[in-house]
Amino acid sequence: MKLTLAQAVGATRGRVLHESAFPSELRIVTDTRTIERGDVFLALRGENFDGHAYTGDAIGKGAAAVIVDRAEAAGAAPALVVAETKHAYMDLAATARAAFPGRVIGITGSAGKTTTKHLLAQLLAAHYGADDVLASPANENNEIGVSKLLLSVQPYHRVLVVEMGARHEGDIAVLVQVARPQIGILTNIGEAHLEIFGSRERLARTKWGLFSLGAQAVLNAGDSESVLRAAALDSPPLWFGAGKPRVPGVWIEDDGTLSLTYGSDVETHALEIPLPGAHNRANLAAAIAGALIAGVPAGTIAARVPQLTLPPGRYERMTMPGGMHVIYDAYNANATGMIATLDAFAGEPAERRIAVLASMAELGSDAPALHERVGAHAAKANVDMLLCGGDFASSLAAGAMAAGFPSDRIELFRSNGDAVRWLRDHAGPRDAVLLKGSRKYKMEEIVQTLRESQDAPR
Repeated sequence: MKLTLAQAVGATRGRVLHESAFPSELRIVTDTRTIERGDVFLALRGENFDGHAYTGDAIGKGAAAVIVDRAEAAGAAPALVVAETKHAYMDLAATARAAFPGRVIGITGSAGKTTTKHLLAQLLAAHYGADDVLASPANENNEIGVSKLLLSVQPYHRVLVVEMGARHEGDIAVLVQVARPQIGILTNIGEAHLEIFGSRERLARTKWGLFSLGAQAVLNAGDSESVLRAAALDSPPLWFGAGKPRVPGVWIEDDGTLSLTYGSDVETHALEIPLPGAHNRANLAAAIAGALIAGVPAGTIAARVPQLTLPPGRYERMTMPGGMHVIYDAYNANATGMIATLDAFAGEPAERRIAVLASMAELGSDAPALHERVGAHAAKANVDMLLCGGDFASSLAAGAMAAGFPSDRIELFRSNGDAVRWLRDHAGPRDAVLLKGSRKYKMEEIVQTLRESQDAPR
């Protein structure tokens, strides 16, 4: 969305240098690699970079002006000088949001938010059209990503799906002030980032910020924290869940039946669900609930479900050279997600199921116990061989052994290369291999090396 200079000045309370040379409309970009002639370059500052060092490069590539918080960085170029560029970026995004007349749906949660967003965007596209729906790309869910999305809105967009992540207490409420969603989907309140938040209460309070401006709540009936907090909402939530319906709402039963009690309607639909695991049935139920509130008919939803896909890195099936069947689900990891993925993996048809589990990150003092919990679940989840890696590999192994898993079926790996070597030496074409762990451990390296070296001399 292009803003006028007057809008930009009003939003940021900045001062203008060389106003007569400013373009009449501002298309704001933050990456010099994407600059088109006439754009306005906003110089963000991060831990390892400072966009102010690239203002000259931006002008050289065709930018008509810059937005900076250090006037000298603009040189002789037209500039809007603001107090701080990240806050200015958010203020500009909030101005763009205020001019958007369509629906905005915000999604957050400890697990499943990116998958829910991806599924919801597909359901909305079935009704509104793919070009009319704009969703956060990948997991660009912080202040920069949310602002970038809102400033990318075009006149033809009718629905925005905004993923919101939190790295600090209060982050979600800050993002809500920018995006102002009318519908808020909270997938769950789990244990992600406990090391950062310090307590589950702070984490829950931060996630609950999704409803701080009165968004219609879509809540997980299986999430105890959401159930406890729901009474404090301004209006009743729309509940969703997987399994047998326990309260009115949107439910996907174990046999794939979609049961709806939405408004005055009570109906069921037989779904063909192409997604593995009960956790993805819950994610799908959340997406369906959001789509219903956004005006998508239930019949349209049921017809679209068989064609739904998961985002990259979520239960992604691959066949390696030599026939090894690999499931890559290492986009990220927390205890809830690890357990859900192990349950889905337990149903894989294979001679042996080999779970390669790296550790989880940012769990603080709860980390050993949560890793033991995951290891214990692996012992009960129809896994034949367990490979454990990362900082808490020993806790994963200890949990498995305490639950009765034989120690001779556990291997510890110190690097992704060690895991590859074990798989090349021991896994065959009739085995299924799960790769699951935190992004910190870069388990995609295992996939890349297996693809490159499966036929290499041993």
